[in-house]
Amino acid sequence: MTLALHTSTLTSLPLLARGKVRDNYAVGADRILMIASDRLSAFDVIMAEPIPGKGIILTQMALFWFDKLGHICANHLTGDAPESVVTEAEKPQVTGGRSMLVKVLKPIPVEAVVRGYLAGSGWAEYQASQSVCGVPLPAGRRNADKLAEPIFTPAAKAEVGDHDENISYEQVVATVGADLAAKIKSTSIALYQAASAFAASKGIIIADTKFEFGLDANGELVLMDEVLTPDSSRFWPVEGYAAALAAGKNPPSFDKQFLRVWLETATVNGQPWNKQAPPPALPAEVIAGTVAKYQEALHKLTS
Repeated sequence: MTLALHTSTLTSLPLLARGKVRDNYAVGADRILMIASDRLSAFDVIMAEPIPGKGIILTQMALFWFDKLGHICANHLTGDAPESVVTEAEKPQVTGGRSMLVKVLKPIPVEAVVRGYLAGSGWAEYQASQSVCGVPLPAGRRNADKLAEPIFTPAAKAEVGDHDENISYEQVVATVGADLAAKIKSTSIALYQAASAFAASKGIIIADTKFEFGLDANGELVLMDEVLTPDSSRFWPVEGYAAALAAGKNPPSFDKQFLRVWLETATVNGQPWNKQAPPPALPAEVIAGTVAKYQEALHKLTS
């Protein structure tokens, strides 16, 4: 049985930050040790209970995609072993495949979201304005419809506990400049298209995903953080998609939508959960079901 890691406790390295999932430690001035915990956030709230092995699954999937998509964009991996920078006593928190040793980059404060299908907040926005992040779309689209072409719908990266805010492409230009904005957009769409084509061959639809980028010392764009995992993407099985679309329902998913659906009817102190901390306590069957979804996604993509 995989032991769960909710929060790492390294003392041999300076802690830089704790995100919703990852704990980042400084390794000198030019490297960062990223540990993917088993924390799970939904509606931008971190659940109290860890999902055993989730961090390992996320890291292994990210490493898989970094390797497969390296011809499109450089990534932040150093190639060094994560366990080489911690003490012997701390190795259990790092080994097992949940960690990456990465280069220090200048992060770009934009979530590079690409949507190939109309779902989630994109569907809600389309219903209100017939557009998503300022991108106009044809009338008559349905929930979970495939778009004619993938669209770039960026978001402003929020602090832990806050909600990411959808922004327009013009706002990205204002933030990082026209040239870099164009590079981020074209690279994000190319990554999505390549990943979607591969995933489809494995029976998975990538409805949407988000990428994060940074700049290296030479000002080159580098893919960072995680990539194309169930935490950062909406994965649907090809099987069952057509039936769900025809019925006007959300397709079944391999991502944390399983947890989100349960949370929609969960209660805290006898009242419907307001999607603010503290979250509801997760029952064992929800934890087990979430683990199974993540494991299935990894198996399908990499087998």
